[in-house]
Amino acid sequence: MTGRIFVGTQEVTWLPQHDRGFAYGDGLFETMRAHRGALPWWDAHWARLALGAERLRLALPPQALVQAEAERLLDGGDGVLKLILSRGAGGRGYAPPADALPTWTLSRHPAPEPLLHDLSLRWCDTRLALQPALAGIKHCNRLEQVLARAEWDDAAAAGRDADEGLMCSTAGDVVCATAANLFVLHGACWSTPLIDRCGIAGVCRAWAIGQLQAEQRRIAKTDVETADAVFLCNAVRGILGVARLATRSWSPHPQVAALQRELGTRHPAFLIGKELS
Repeated sequence: MTGRIFVGTQEVTWLPQHDRGFAYGDGLFETMRAHRGALPWWDAHWARLALGAERLRLALPPQALVQAEAERLLDGGDGVLKLILSRGAGGRGYAPPADALPTWTLSRHPAPEPLLHDLSLRWCDTRLALQPALAGIKHCNRLEQVLARAEWDDAAAAGRDADEGLMCSTAGDVVCATAANLFVLHGACWSTPLIDRCGIAGVCRAWAIGQLQAEQRRIAKTDVETADAVFLCNAVRGILGVARLATRSWSPHPQVAALQRELGTRHPAFLIGKELS
């Protein structure tokens, strides 16, 4: 991993003392798949970052500067780029300072290994709290996902391994996987959980909704378990077919395969036969 730190428009060596992103999770992040030094979904990621910044009343650094520094860090290569935006330094206490300069970091990571099989899923016990003010945006408070992912490790130790876990809200509806959005097929209709009370409105999710004309609605556990097909998606791994959830299993579905091929034409990092991870 390589990375850089900025305060406002100036690069610095260390994360500022009392940075609110570190102290309180007072910030946002975007994780983007790069291809040959380019970020094909840059505009969509920046739009979500800007929406989150408006919601949290965070100052944004200049978009052109961030994009230029991101491409400089990628240096023509593939991989994953992570952008973290913090409100900046602000001392102790929750009250946000009015004049804080935003801190932002860029880090480059290897692309994930290709996935050679469809996913095996489990249900997570950890629930997502209902908070409409934070729904949809990719804020830095991810402890619910951390706890859910720890369950997965515990299950693996007990011989009940899984590739991912599905999370419900405290109201009981299915929201997402720990690190991906969810789509289910019933007959000819695709649907995906409504992200208005919790969860992340993923960039790949938005693309898939448009391709499938998918309905956004409340989804119950039984809707997943009785589906004709299921897939997960995110902007780093693309479209991932699901083979098993608890005792339910699915065969590879032609519509999921077709969507994977279409994604490769829109984002070259996901070309089938090159990398579908």
